[in-house]
Amino acid sequence: MSLIAVLTNDLQYELVEKNQERLQAVEEFKPFFCNFLDQIREMGHLVVHLQLINDPNDPNAERYDGHLPVQKGSQGAEVIAEFLHPDDIIMEKSKDSGFFDTDLDKVLKEKGVETVVVTGMQTQICVQTTAADAFFRGFNVWVPDDGVVSARAEDKERALTWLDGYCATVSTTDEIIRTLGEHGELPRKKVYIP
Repeated sequence: MSLIAVLTNDLQYELVEKNQERLQAVEEFKPFFCNFLDQIREMGHLVVHLQLINDPNDPNAERYDGHLPVQKGSQGAEVIAEFLHPDDIIMEKSKDSGFFDTDLDKVLKEKGVETVVVTGMQTQICVQTTAADAFFRGFNVWVPDDGVVSARAEDKERALTWLDGYCATVSTTDEIIRTLGEHGELPRKKVYIP
């Protein structure tokens, strides 16, 4: 059985609390998503939280009415406590993809990870770019449709359609747990581009 890593994206106070749509989406999925993370940990797999830390000198970083959110050391940048466990890994990133200019690829490969399950917020930005970058690096990529959130349903659906049509197996968290329980691994998607 190879090790699997669940990668969460941007489940941080200031990012989630940006607006009511994000807050509601995360609150709705929090109870069962926490249960999913617990099951993954109980199976001996990894949970890696990708924590966005904005660089004050980045001209492309989004500002909230002139305020730069999720700055290093701020309370707003912290990963939401309910999602954390002492055995989890927190890895800082400065851009949407967890692989951009980080040691994520190296850390995962050193631990023997071949499959990543990409989760979190926003589906059409951080989840999509992290999943694509994982695929480019040779990882088997799964994305649970009930383990990702977006402020707008149409953004989530568009991203999931793109991911499923290209680089990831889109499923549910229940299907991931069931498949791991029955087979000890998640099968690799057969890529077909017409």
